[in-house]
Amino acid sequence: MDALLVGDLILVGAGLPPSLWMATQGEALERLVGMELAGVEIILSMLVFSAVVEQPSYLIVPMVAAVLAFAGTLVFTRLLAPRP
Repeated sequence: MDALLVGDLILVGAGLPPSLWMATQGEALERLVGMELAGVEIILSMLVFSAVVEQPSYLIVPMVAAVLAFAGTLVFTRLLAPRP
């Protein structure tokens, strides 16, 4: 088993549950931060997996997900903004 794959499994196994818990508890802004943290961890995990299996075609999904996650953050931030 490759060291990168072990690191990827540790990232998903140890990092994802706290961020998912944060995404389900607390205020709306705290949930948004937890959702963004989970998104970053998943995108990093997909990038590492692409490097481990040496398939550059697998990079398409995390790159598109990164752009969509950023756009989603802007939409949710606008929805959470106080009304004038």
